[in-house]
Amino acid sequence: MRSRLRKFLLAGVTGMLAVSASVYGLTRADAATYPNPGVVTGSTFAHDPTMVKKPAGGYIMAYTSPGIGLKTSADRTRFADAGKAFPNGTPWADAYTASDKNLWAPDISYQGGKYLMYYSASTFGSNRSAIFLAGSPTGAAGTWSNYGKIIESTTSSGFNAIDPNLTVTPSGEWWLSFGSFWSGIKMIKLNPSTGKRADNTVHHIAERFVNSKSIEAPHIYYRNGYYYLFTAFDLCCKGASSTYRTMVARSTSITGPYKDRAGTLATAGGGTEILASHDAVYGPGHPAVFKDGSQDVLVYHYYTAAGDAKLGINLLSWSSSGWPTVY
Repeated sequence: MRSRLRKFLLAGVTGMLAVSASVYGLTRADAATYPNPGVVTGSTFAHDPTMVKKPAGGYIMAYTSPGIGLKTSADRTRFADAGKAFPNGTPWADAYTASDKNLWAPDISYQGGKYLMYYSASTFGSNRSAIFLAGSPTGAAGTWSNYGKIIESTTSSGFNAIDPNLTVTPSGEWWLSFGSFWSGIKMIKLNPSTGKRADNTVHHIAERFVNSKSIEAPHIYYRNGYYYLFTAFDLCCKGASSTYRTMVARSTSITGPYKDRAGTLATAGGGTEILASHDAVYGPGHPAVFKDGSQDVLVYHYYTAAGDAKLGINLLSWSSSGWPTVY
């Protein structure tokens, strides 16, 4: 879930993107409309989706919901509801969620023969938040065990401990990025044997200084020597009035510095837009990227004109200089 910090004046729905080939590496210089989401059928509701391909085939998707909602798919097109990770409640998170039992923005992956899921607990407008870790041998509803708290933030922390994303480097290091509004996107190193913190250092990797410092939902994806930091700018959770848009910056080091296509540091508000509101797609954001065979798959949520949150899936192509385009 997004847009936690204050009540905002909406700047209006972002339209289609018009950029020049010299700046963004497009194949033509005229204005280009972003692609619509790929075909998704069945149970298509999603908010803050994350997806993993199972070793034997098929897919598991997790999303923001009380107990964390799960869906499955055999073909990455038709999705079916698959219950909740925690069908019996999550009393260990109640201190952070108050009367709202939603657990936010899960991040699911398959590591060392089991499924891991980092997820967050908070309330709107508050940075009294916490990130937890759970594991499951199958990923199925009711099989998840809570492994405990990873990091928390308080009203005096200056950051917000939500929206976790695990990245495992080619050398086997584990890192967790997270953050929403306040002072932006943070990162901590993890112990691969426990999935918990390896030290007390908090790295600062991205921040905005406009539009109420609205940056959140980090996802870091490694490709060909670069770590790509995907984030969401602007406002979520406003239905068709949402102004969420998906941005990217990159670095040769997982801890940064991250820069956008124009060379602006992510810590100075930099980010290259790759997807925004267009046609009947409003506020596409909370990006997650995973590799599926030869394809790089972008997963996100968006809103319809009626305000419904839907699962969006597209693919990424890459320019000769290594920047992604959604198609």
